[in-house]
Amino acid sequence: MSSTPSAHATPTPETIQTDVLIVGAGPVGLFAAFQAGVLGLRCELIDVLDRAGGQCTELYPEKPIYDIPAVPGCLAQELVDRLLEQCAPFAQPMHFGQRAQSVSDTTGADGHPRLLVTTDGGKRFDVAAVLICAGAGAFAPQRVSLPEAAALEDRHVHYAVRDLSRFAGKRVIVAGGGDSALDWALALRGVAARVTLLHRREGFRAADHTVAAMRAAVDAGEMDFVVGMLGSLQTDASGALTEAGIKTRDGDHTVPADELVALYGLVSEPGPIAHWDLAMRAGRIQIDDTTTYETSRRGIFAAGDIAVYPNKQKLILSGFHEAALALRKAYHYAFPDKALVHVHTSNNAALKEKLTHG
Repeated sequence: MSSTPSAHATPTPETIQTDVLIVGAGPVGLFAAFQAGVLGLRCELIDVLDRAGGQCTELYPEKPIYDIPAVPGCLAQELVDRLLEQCAPFAQPMHFGQRAQSVSDTTGADGHPRLLVTTDGGKRFDVAAVLICAGAGAFAPQRVSLPEAAALEDRHVHYAVRDLSRFAGKRVIVAGGGDSALDWALALRGVAARVTLLHRREGFRAADHTVAAMRAAVDAGEMDFVVGMLGSLQTDASGALTEAGIKTRDGDHTVPADELVALYGLVSEPGPIAHWDLAMRAGRIQIDDTTTYETSRRGIFAAGDIAVYPNKQKLILSGFHEAALALRKAYHYAFPDKALVHVHTSNNAALKEKLTHG
């Protein structure tokens, strides 16, 4: 007796087969996609965010970056754009709004070990290796705890500066005491009508030269600095922010404001990856072999800020190096019976044609 599937049955998601799954489409993940293409590896990328770029795009797209080799300086978003352009010839598919959920061991048709990764968006990936380039993990900004703040988010309360022109001619309060808060306060003073930096104490968690630049700007009358904490946010009849109540040692004060940029830092955690049976330390993935950057679980690698090992440097260029070495070991899992020949992009005619003309 045959049966007809219910019209309401949930369809089984298609399983995507590829060589490497890259978890995270920030700068390190994007460079890894390029390196995979250079080596002849097929890969797919997933990211929980709705676009490529990771923290560079989400948190500080207009922040200058000076430590990329051969690039004297560029904005964070410009770096992301260049990396996207670099890996574009290989057309590695990217899946956004997808968080890596689970991983399980499986076996390919050739009898070699493989991994099956599922996402919270219902996608399934059958791969020879996984490269985790998840940065700080799943991250979110620490939000303003005032009850009236939620209704003002994305209109007058912001946790990142994505477009300086958005604040042109406005009265802006920047709250926070780290590098990001001081950097943005200094940058905004050139476009806003008035900038007030608000921090709970006189000391800062920022570079000395940045603190010195801020104090010089205050002394020159280019911006204000107030020691205190947010106590309230006031709006007009249309719901637009008009001023902030500030609690200081001398009592309560008000500061006129059209926009509030709260930069209290991020709350981050590795998310479901923490349950993948990987050796972890303080929320980051432990790496014991820095010749391959393979984790404690076969076939799973980590690169970028999520990886930790002795003398680890949390630099983008370090992540580039880690990803390049990890993919060379991943190649042997994808093609166990094939030798990896070292590839110079400058003298490989076929590869050069692809990178030049797509």
